[in-house]
Amino acid sequence: MAPERPRGADAMNLAVEAPIGVFRDKDPSAPPRPGFRGLYAAVDLGTNACRMLIAQPKGSQFVVVDSFSKTVQLGAGLEASGRLGRASMGRTMQALRICQKKIEQHGVSRMRFVATEACRRARNSKEFIRQVRRETGLVVEIIPPEEEARLAVISCAPLVNRSTEQLLVVDIGGGSTELVWIDLSGVVPEDRAHAIMRLHRGFQADPGGARVVDWISVPLGVATLKDQFQDVEDDAARFALMSWFFEENLASFSPYNAAQTRAGFQIIGTSGTVTTVAASFLGLRRYDRTKVDGLQMTSDQIDSVIREYLSLGPEGRRTDPRIGRDRHTLIMSGAAILQALMRIWPTDRLSVADRGLREGLLYAQMSADGVLEDGPFE
Repeated sequence: MAPERPRGADAMNLAVEAPIGVFRDKDPSAPPRPGFRGLYAAVDLGTNACRMLIAQPKGSQFVVVDSFSKTVQLGAGLEASGRLGRASMGRTMQALRICQKKIEQHGVSRMRFVATEACRRARNSKEFIRQVRRETGLVVEIIPPEEEARLAVISCAPLVNRSTEQLLVVDIGGGSTELVWIDLSGVVPEDRAHAIMRLHRGFQADPGGARVVDWISVPLGVATLKDQFQDVEDDAARFALMSWFFEENLASFSPYNAAQTRAGFQIIGTSGTVTTVAASFLGLRRYDRTKVDGLQMTSDQIDSVIREYLSLGPEGRRTDPRIGRDRHTLIMSGAAILQALMRIWPTDRLSVADRGLREGLLYAQMSADGVLEDGPFE
């Protein structure tokens, strides 16, 4: 599949009967009551994992009340069959039932459930989404690449530096990778993070605000890229081929060939790949989000971690506690994407973001409801 830019597209109408993921007895169109400070939920049903956050707005951000993450491998076998497998759907349904119970237990009032690349591509995704609603009462939207990219961008708003004039946000997912290039040079430094947040309304031009120069959704993520090269037996050769192939798929992204200066340039990477590389660099045998989120890594530090992964080999990576058993089979495809990106653009630093679609969904809902304050991000 070629990279996509369906500009102006709204959420795909493949399988949804309502615009917001809710239980049948909720009205998704009803605005919150004035002064609403109830709980919000966001679920990201990706190609590899099902993730949920439940949070309450506080100031200009939110406080997480509960969370859930489970590797479901919804996209397993999709590359070959074009369909979601029965076992994959069964694992995903079990995870969604856990989400449903947590939402009921917390009395969540506002929520949104979204699915991404695996459901965009699968021929039987309509049937699966209908089954989810029939068995759990949950409505799942299949969102287009542009909205996925936009949600990833706004989740990273608190990490944008005041000195940043050109921003590249990279979200390495299981089935696709979204890249968004944003020009902030026309925004006063103290308003740059909030200018990113305002992109929840869309990538259209905002006079005096953040300007999206270009964005791209490459249908290659950690799972789909791995599947394409699983017949290559040599570990190092497979890694090199994956990195080269990903770079080839960026040819139509306009900033790829544009001359950029290092001054005022920032890359923010959001994904399990980026946070795993960061945790490995820090030597964390037990993951600690507070140490990873917002960390800045140099290109040399990233390359050093990736070289170590290669030297470990498949068996060494499987038993390395810094990588984890859920990620060891996918880390090299993600590292191949990450290394390609750091090779292309003019920076020697990457800002690590332990945040993504779920946080973006929460920010978008809360911003639309007007329950976030305009103060600084803390």
